[in-house]
Amino acid sequence: MRARVRERVPVVVQSGGRSRPGARALWLGAETAVTCGVLVLLLVVHQLWWTNREARAEALDQVRVLEREWDISPEGESEGESSGASEVESSGGSEVESSAGASGAPSVGSSAEASPGASGESGAASPSPSAAFAVLRIPRLGLTVPVAEGVSKRGVLDKGYAGHYPGTASPGSVGNFALAGHRNTHGEPFRYINRLRDGDEILVRTRARSFVYRVDLVLASTAPRDVGVIRAVPRSLVRPSYGYSAPGAYLTLTTCTPEFTSTYRLVVWAKLVSAR
Repeated sequence: MRARVRERVPVVVQSGGRSRPGARALWLGAETAVTCGVLVLLLVVHQLWWTNREARAEALDQVRVLEREWDISPEGESEGESSGASEVESSGGSEVESSAGASGAPSVGSSAEASPGASGESGAASPSPSAAFAVLRIPRLGLTVPVAEGVSKRGVLDKGYAGHYPGTASPGSVGNFALAGHRNTHGEPFRYINRLRDGDEILVRTRARSFVYRVDLVLASTAPRDVGVIRAVPRSLVRPSYGYSAPGAYLTLTTCTPEFTSTYRLVVWAKLVSAR
């Protein structure tokens, strides 16, 4: 007699639709982390790419506007620049400010604040605040940017301009023609001024005249509130061995250092060598 074999059919029991609270919280946490990561990435792209793109375009447009107003041929200017021409026109103007953050300006006070003790000797009337009045060119860096009065972030530096410290000398004048610019973001015109060396030319042009300065000293790092670097006779108050002891026609470039920080300030000094 054959034994009967019973076949058992497996039964799959599905759990209810409820998820465990821990798993749900983990899922929400992962979604939040991904969303935050995307937002941070977009912010970084905006700061490091989009602001540079916009600011550079606006700055170059302003250079063209100034040159048209001065009736200067862009073709002729390009030829002079590529061949190492050493002349640029310049007209009066003076103003000072400081900026914290990645503005590139030393914090001689606080952002957009005038620097006490920074004075220049300028017989020309000062341009209107935030108004572009000169063009700065640095052949070694391939840099061409407008110079505007003041160093406020919103009104000047974030446009990709070099900002003229209020109270410092006008271009070509005896005293210190002091400028600030962003090291990173918003056009970052002064990003590579650390590459400048003794003898490099810096050209400044305004409606009236052209000036050529020659790099003389580089102060790799100083405190944000070292106002001595933009005084009429520039000398660091933090590192007194850097600077000058006699009046002259100086140009000062300031920006933040190290890159992507505002911890210290990088300073480049140049002396006037010719004008026409």
